Amino acid sequence: MTRGAKPYYLESLEDRYPRWAVRSLYTGVNSFVSIFLMAIIAYNTDAPFVFPSLGPTAFLLFHTPLAAASSPHNALVGHLIGVLAGWFSLAVTGLLAVPPDLEKIDWQRILACAIALGLTCGLMPVFQASHPPAGATTLIVSLGLIRTPEHLLIMMAAVLVIVLQGFVINRLAGLPYPIWRKPSAVP
Repeated sequence: MTRGAKPYYLESLEDRYPRWAVRSLYTGVNSFVSIFLMAIIAYNTDAPFVFPSLGPTAFLLFHTPLAAASSPHNALVGHLIGVLAGWFSLAVTGLLAVPPDLEKIDWQRILACAIALGLTCGLMPVFQASHPPAGATTLIVSLGLIRTPEHLLIMMAAVLVIVLQGFVINRLAGLPYPIWRKPSAVP
């Protein structure tokens, strides 16, 4: 089977095997490979290249690679909004230098989380960058789990690396994965 001039390997496999099995194997193996590589980077650099919201990002990149939420634009801009909103919420609540304490959540932390998630969910549509895992990213930051400017940059570098992995893997599979944004539907 082809889509345009490119072979669409998953579709070809789905002609011979159950669709659910092909999609399950593709999603599982590629998510494993992506997070494994991210963990190797984290291990070798002692930097937070693995954090919880990368899991759902990997799932989107490989389970629904042609969905708008899986595009490089949405993943990168969505996570950037989440990181910045989380940092902003820490700044306005005076928590930038306060270490996390998940056992005693005080009113400042509650407010920081609410501000961060509200901003993230409100700004993603403004920038046409809907990416649900960014909601987890902003909570990671607003809870103070990752909060230093250096670590926030590393978080964004990790998002860039996993998006690049998704791009390469999906393109090697013959998928018309977008370079930046999913093309708009033609009316």
